[in-house]
Amino acid sequence: MSFVRNTTAIMLLCFALLNNAFCQQHTQHLHTAARWLTDPADSVLFKKEKLDMYTGNNGQVINIDRSKIYQPIDGFGYALTGGSAMLINKMGEGNKTKLLNELFGINGNAIGVSYLRISVGSSDLDDHVFSYDDLPAGETDADLTKFSLAEDEKNLIPVLKRILAINPEIKILCSPWSPPAWMKTNGETHGGNLKPEFYKAYAQYFVKYIKGMKSHGITIDALTIQNEPLNPKNNPSMVMEASEQAEFIAGSLGPALEAAKLKTKIILYDHNADRPDYPITVLDDKKAAKYVDGSAFHLYGGKIDALSKVHDAHPDKNLYFTEQWVGSPGNLKNELKFHIKEIIIGATRNWSRNVIEWNLAADQNQEPHTPGGCTRCLGAVTISGDAVIRNPAYYIIAHAAKFVRPGSKRVESNLLPGLPNVAFVTPTGKTVVIVYNDGDTDKAFGIKNGKKILTTSLNPGAVSTYVL
Repeated sequence: MSFVRNTTAIMLLCFALLNNAFCQQHTQHLHTAARWLTDPADSVLFKKEKLDMYTGNNGQVINIDRSKIYQPIDGFGYALTGGSAMLINKMGEGNKTKLLNELFGINGNAIGVSYLRISVGSSDLDDHVFSYDDLPAGETDADLTKFSLAEDEKNLIPVLKRILAINPEIKILCSPWSPPAWMKTNGETHGGNLKPEFYKAYAQYFVKYIKGMKSHGITIDALTIQNEPLNPKNNPSMVMEASEQAEFIAGSLGPALEAAKLKTKIILYDHNADRPDYPITVLDDKKAAKYVDGSAFHLYGGKIDALSKVHDAHPDKNLYFTEQWVGSPGNLKNELKFHIKEIIIGATRNWSRNVIEWNLAADQNQEPHTPGGCTRCLGAVTISGDAVIRNPAYYIIAHAAKFVRPGSKRVESNLLPGLPNVAFVTPTGKTVVIVYNDGDTDKAFGIKNGKKILTTSLNPGAVSTYVL
């Protein structure tokens, strides 16, 4: 009986003879894989295609070794800035629900965002600068009696609650752009340093923030000490050198979180890959390091393999990738080349547990932003009233977030010339492989997963996620 004439009979026979070589031989064509393809040259945007698996060899092969396991994965997503939340919150009820389900759900056309970064106080992509304890010039509030989350309660917290209703397990990381100006050496919202006399007050500021968010049903999984601590140019911003960060963690923040019995992770640095010495310096301080979960990076400077240098220096600490922007108007071909190759593939191959793009949403004029904030930051989606346009970062994150679910683990895969790739095993046992064609010509290749080889190809500049 041939497979073509009677598939059903073959399957019934195989059920009866489950371990029989006959089954293994005649059902090989029933094992299918799927891929999701984005190909700018053919205007293909995250399109699902089914592929047959079979045993064979066609030359170049990406070999997946599921027995060699690297870091676990926490998730992929975006910065939910105050401006993003404001634009989403202003949408009509039906369109708001539809967009949030598409972003944070996992079924159908949803892309499964599983990690968010939010700001403690305003970032430069809010419509104004604020902290949770702003005072007139010359006043201080070391006891934080005027602390209030009122600004976040307008838009950010309501949107987060809706997201948590869709995905209660989503991880949330928070980052401050600046403490209250009265805590700083220059008394300004941008630049300056944290005054040592306010170290303990600032530590309590974090405690009150984490507890305040928890009172709204929002768990802060992790916090970075300072967004871009070597960049005083944004508004808001603050400088915090490695020695200051180590002292603040060891003497104030770490003990404060511990005393409050908060499990929020402390993550260092949160700046470019050109300064791996910064997190290594802090982690070399044993008094600080005992409170630290890991280090976070951006890639506006340096090379992505700097993450592995930090891992090699302190392999007991985790690594995170917390920000990379797309500048307007955006170019899908160029952005895929950099973001897929260097960040989705590069960061995870260099031990990062997550990837976060900057940022989730802006309007058609790349607003809102603060005076002195980013004027060209293109959101993953552009929101104009109720209209939504999906931009490069939407597809960049979709290629990982939908399939590499939290709890997945990166596994070994070899690199082929012009075909950067990364492989994961999911909690349900699937193998997920993300491959980008970095060459100038079409590339045919195989993906070997166990004893089976999937034969496939990619046009130049295309990316595909394979689910095997």
